[in-house]
Amino acid sequence: MNPVTLPSPAGPGLELRNRAFIAPMCQYSVEAEDGVPTDWHLAHLGAFAAGGFSLVTAEATAVEARGRISARDLGLWDDSQVPAHRRITDFVHSQGAAAAVQLGHAGGKASTHPWLPGAAEGTVPASDGGWATVGATDAPVLPDLDAPHALSEEELGLLVQAWADAARRADTAGYDAIQIHAAHGYLLHQFLSPLNNTRTDGYGGDERGRTRLLREVVAAVRAAWPAHKALGIRFSGTDWVDGGWDVDATARMAGELVREHGVGWVDLSSGGLGGPAAIPVGPGYQVSLADHVRAELAGTDAVVSAVGLIHNAMQAETILATGQADAVSIGRAALRDPHWAAHAASDLRVSAADSPAADQYWRANW
Repeated sequence: MNPVTLPSPAGPGLELRNRAFIAPMCQYSVEAEDGVPTDWHLAHLGAFAAGGFSLVTAEATAVEARGRISARDLGLWDDSQVPAHRRITDFVHSQGAAAAVQLGHAGGKASTHPWLPGAAEGTVPASDGGWATVGATDAPVLPDLDAPHALSEEELGLLVQAWADAARRADTAGYDAIQIHAAHGYLLHQFLSPLNNTRTDGYGGDERGRTRLLREVVAAVRAAWPAHKALGIRFSGTDWVDGGWDVDATARMAGELVREHGVGWVDLSSGGLGGPAAIPVGPGYQVSLADHVRAELAGTDAVVSAVGLIHNAMQAETILATGQADAVSIGRAALRDPHWAAHAASDLRVSAADSPAADQYWRANW
């Protein structure tokens, strides 16, 4: 539960009270379908801040409307969305936590049904409120999804600008950190992985070509984002499919982004492309990916966070104490218990006076 600092190109970096982060988790709760956060998002994210987490990351937030995973996702593609985001960051800050936002674009996995109980699967047709999707190629990303429009080089330039514009709005909204979403089969991952990116122009082919869009997005966001604020990225460390994007490529890309583009935080998830994959799902099953990337980043001050079925305090503390990661990103366990961080502190015998929970919950420390 020791503090950690996310570095930035200027200033002291983002100082965090502990190493328990909230992973971004889609809520599919924008019923107005306008990308504007609601009371649900305030209560959902605010509970984690009051519950002792140090960094609360808002769900995948689209840089343009057609980049939403579903019509009920958050957005930062328009200035009108900023005030509701600011309401959330203000509350998170009032609880002693920092606020991050995951900026993303779903690409060929956009315009899908909300992933909620009883929902249908596949692409939502235009007749039901869906929209035409875009991607690295015109091949469906997954078998049950419609074929996207393959983005031209000119269109990719406009998308890079959309990321930069969203970063400026994130600053106005009071976010302390941005996490660029390059995981889970969404647009940037679609370009990274040879399973999906079969382009023959400057954005495809070899690894340098397939990583070009990500490098351009990171450079544009870093230029638009204040130099004293932290910039992070989430990778799918591997596709878990032979011939796909793998942990060695992830480590190489992470090293370049940290050393040359001002990225200070790397979060390691996995999967999302390639259909059926041999994923060894189990407690901490993605921690080895964080460990591999952390070794590549030795000698830098970048923070590497691990995610994936990290359930309890002793498991998390072991990951940190053995140097496999610098922080843990908690998802499902936090949904079950928004005060997971405070309870972890108690389990690890942190004194009641140093509990990261909100003061209003002090009696729970007995």
